[in-house]
Amino acid sequence: MALTTVLLDLDGVVRHFDPDRGESIERRHGLATGVLSATAFESDLIGRVVTGRMHRVDWVEEIGERVGSPAAARECFSGHGVVDERMLAEVDWLRSGGVVVAVLTNGTDTIPAEMTDLGLDVRFDAIFNSAELGVAKPDRRVFELVCSHLQVDPRQVFFTDDSAGNLRGAIEIGMTARRFEDVDTFRRHLTEAGFAVAP
Repeated sequence: MALTTVLLDLDGVVRHFDPDRGESIERRHGLATGVLSATAFESDLIGRVVTGRMHRVDWVEEIGERVGSPAAARECFSGHGVVDERMLAEVDWLRSGGVVVAVLTNGTDTIPAEMTDLGLDVRFDAIFNSAELGVAKPDRRVFELVCSHLQVDPRQVFFTDDSAGNLRGAIEIGMTARRFEDVDTFRRHLTEAGFAVAP
């Protein structure tokens, strides 16, 4: 079955955050290195915010309370990141050739506003947010929901994510899935999957 659809992760693929920012904030606020990230992505806490059972503002406040510095948490988890223009060029090229290109992110309730602020809301055929769907990657159900919304067979979908663990559910339902490393590797994966890439 021919591939017709490209599904992209958001963070680490389409947009990026400064990996040293958290450490700099921790240093200025007298916190242990890595504590903000470790607390933010503690399984239960992150699980609640990315499935819509907790608002992002409450998630940030909870992180601040746990680490003993609400100000550090608010500073660390503010901002919308930086869009990768090379990836957007690939997205534009794919869409110009009739390929459906969508985003699937393990996001929070602020994703719609973030996408509008970054101008990404008009650059994709659809943006799927786990906080709105109520289930997150790598659960196969989120990929099934995406396919249902797009009215596409999973075997027609190419999916990429910078987290190898998030590929599992996609593979389970028959998607072609590859770990995202960088734009050049992404282009190679697309070519191998039979897509035409931008010149």
